[in-house]
Amino acid sequence: MQRQEILKAFGKHLRELREKRGISQEKLAELADLHRNYTGLLERGGSNPTLLAIVALAAALKVRPYKLIERLR
Repeated sequence: MQRQEILKAFGKHLRELREKRGISQEKLAELADLHRNYTGLLERGGSNPTLLAIVALAAALKVRPYKLIERLR
């Protein structure tokens, strides 16, 4: 996978998990203590998330951090 494909796949999976839980991007950002624009950027594949962001997003989504990246092969 190329860099951009990886980022887009991460973002798509992040969005699916968020929508499955019925929360908005803004609420996810609040729960993860991240800027609301950053969550949208991640979902569009426009930014490379840090390890700390992945851990915070996972906690907000009530999943283990590896669940956010398990589809990236």
